[in-house]
Amino acid sequence: MPQPVPSPAFSPAFSTAAERNKQPILDVLRQTLPAQGQALEIASGTGQHVAWFATQLPQWTWQPSDADPAALHSISAHTHEQRLANIRPPVLLDVMAPGWLPAPSRFDLVYCANLLHIAPWPACAALMQGSARHLAADGVLVTYGPYLEADVPTADSNQAFDQSLRARNPTWGIRHREDVEHSAAAAGLRLAARHAMPAHNLLLVWARA
Repeated sequence: MPQPVPSPAFSPAFSTAAERNKQPILDVLRQTLPAQGQALEIASGTGQHVAWFATQLPQWTWQPSDADPAALHSISAHTHEQRLANIRPPVLLDVMAPGWLPAPSRFDLVYCANLLHIAPWPACAALMQGSARHLAADGVLVTYGPYLEADVPTADSNQAFDQSLRARNPTWGIRHREDVEHSAAAAGLRLAARHAMPAHNLLLVWARA
């Protein structure tokens, strides 16, 4: 059972990449989401994304999570530092676990950035299946990060990044969008929108089939 952690008494962690991409992602979320709702963030990392989204989308309530206890402390620190009342205490959540949150937890948005390429391939199926369990009827899953695509030339930077990931861990690597679509379909989800993002990333919106 995921457990919340208290706000730590130290400075939050900082990611340059998260700081750089948080606004472009927010711009697409504003186009995609209704005015208010309930959101679950998977793999919140430093907590910069959820803190920024909660500030800019104040009618949304956000549930951050991560599989790393150290990340939970950073998320709590960002929330505490910015006095954000619409962020719930972060919870420890591993996408590979059979149960994520107590039933009946339902969300209008499940958001996950930069996870699939730094996790074993089975994590993709687990993300899709867990999201399908916890999405509201009209809810969407949003994934962000680098992808390979059969009909789109791969940027040199993404090729080099993929090689570096696989050198660090053979189970990691940039995923083919088509393979992710197949995994989503097995969970009852379909690709509803594809948004090209800066730095050769994609933001993909998944809805119920």
